[in-house]
Amino acid sequence: MNFPVTRQAAARSLASALALAFATPAFAQTADTVVVTANRMPQRAVDVIADTTVIHADEIARSGAGSVADVLRRQRGIEITRNGSAGASTSVFLRGANSNQVVVLLDGVRIGSSTSGVASWNAVPLGAIERIEVVYGPLSTLYGADAIGGVIQIFTRKGEGAPVVSGSAGVGSNATRQLDASVHGAANALRYAFSAGHEESDGFSATRPGAFGFNPDEDGYRRRNANGQLSYALTAKHEIGVQFLHSDLRAQYDSGSGPYDVNNKQDLNTAAVYVASQFTANWRSTLQFARSDDKLGSFTSAAASGASQIDTQQDELTWQNSIALGPDTLQLLYSHRKEEVESSSTADLSRSRSTNSYAASYSAKRDSHLFDVSARHDRSVYGNRNTGAAGYGYNFGNGLRATASIGSSFRAPTFNELYYPGYGLPTNRPEKGRNVEAGLRYDAGSVQFDATYFRNRLTDMIVSATPCPGRAGSCAYNVNEAKLEGLTLAAQARVAGVNLRGSLDWQDPTDETTGKQLARRAKKHASFNADSSWGRLKAGAELQLSGERFDDAANRNRLGGYGLLNLYTTWQLTPDVSVLLRLDNVADKRYELARNYGTSGRTWFAALRYGIR
Repeated sequence: MNFPVTRQAAARSLASALALAFATPAFAQTADTVVVTANRMPQRAVDVIADTTVIHADEIARSGAGSVADVLRRQRGIEITRNGSAGASTSVFLRGANSNQVVVLLDGVRIGSSTSGVASWNAVPLGAIERIEVVYGPLSTLYGADAIGGVIQIFTRKGEGAPVVSGSAGVGSNATRQLDASVHGAANALRYAFSAGHEESDGFSATRPGAFGFNPDEDGYRRRNANGQLSYALTAKHEIGVQFLHSDLRAQYDSGSGPYDVNNKQDLNTAAVYVASQFTANWRSTLQFARSDDKLGSFTSAAASGASQIDTQQDELTWQNSIALGPDTLQLLYSHRKEEVESSSTADLSRSRSTNSYAASYSAKRDSHLFDVSARHDRSVYGNRNTGAAGYGYNFGNGLRATASIGSSFRAPTFNELYYPGYGLPTNRPEKGRNVEAGLRYDAGSVQFDATYFRNRLTDMIVSATPCPGRAGSCAYNVNEAKLEGLTLAAQARVAGVNLRGSLDWQDPTDETTGKQLARRAKKHASFNADSSWGRLKAGAELQLSGERFDDAANRNRLGGYGLLNLYTTWQLTPDVSVLLRLDNVADKRYELARNYGTSGRTWFAALRYGIR
């Protein structure tokens, strides 16, 4: 099932897509989705050059119990790995880019660990989310370090209109229990939104025979969360606001055949305060101070003795100015970000670093032409980095549009890669990426089609290298190069009352130094969905497919391909009350996302919901 993606094949596929688009009859244009993340400002989707996916509230609502990663893995260009149940350590790959090569934002606040470079996906509460925006490709010119593969931004609910109360209570396999409640609305100049949730599951064995520390017992998790937003319009042109999120996760994992498991304590906290001002008709300015805390601890079920704790705190001050120049927009950005790590067991990791950034972008539209250009300078302890990007789009009419872009990016070395005893090297440099891509989109309302070819070349890749310069053994070292090349096709249509959606990804994530396939990434994966409504009843099916992968960089341990079928239905009892029933992995497929780690078999989830459509 593995084959490289050639540029010739990509060109033929794009040509075929063009012919298909011209042969498809035109439909009435649907209302435009608004995208924020692609250019750090609200834009109609038809005016965005970057390859973007928006996951709306209805898709999130029908996802049932689980995690944000479960929602993301059904999208084009995204794969995940997980070391057990929904509460276990999780990684998200975007277009073949590693999990630490993706920036993750929660309502504009960057989250993640400075030691691993990875966001705590298992701690992000699904019930608090309103929508998710995924922007593919390098965005370091707008978001700085680590945006090699793209940016994923999670938005929680905002307050507007009359007060709305919603909630849900659900149960499912593995003794899963879930409760969520929220209220949001507006009163004169005040807007508010608050939500809270609790999820608990007995889980299943996180490991399988052959894994280090295997124990066949169940490894459960418990996740609690609360979040809120408040904003107040001082005048028609000035607004102040504050937001927060707290999520605490307790998850078990195996540590041998004894009676006690190891418990992970994962706390995720974000908070931000901002002032948004429209100083003139053409000048809008936003000043924001944000903080995020990623706290990871572990201890045995017997006692807290021998516990370890490692915490990351990120503080960021951002001043963003949007200046309208006729139909164009100029953006000027300053950012100061400080990362601080405290480790109870590894003193060498307990330190901090600061990054000062200056960026500018210019967006223009001329008749059928779209233009974007941006540049950024980042200054930190790992050196000075300059990045740039440019994009062009052309609207042929009748819903057909072509785009092309080029951009550079980088990933900052993590604290582990710099300072961990016996592994890190303080001389490690940032990884660098150079990406080119071309896309074609056809949107006639009832029919949509996307085709995107990309090629992202990475240099100074940090890998575990042997021998290590200056000392015995292995260490993190800038030695490898990689290529992330691929073609993504996506389409959706409504046929005979049935909504159809699907995506196919062909990619060649290769370590060019060794010639091996990058670990845990498939060369082919796909997702398909079909749903329809009959009065108060809505039902659908999802099919997720993945080709073979390798669990290690040497490609010695193969992970087989798999296909998962999921079914779901919603019955609207009253305009406000509904029942959700979901059945995942209907065929009870046995598969692996990581070698010798467990995945769930056939599971069900049912929920009674109020105020959720």
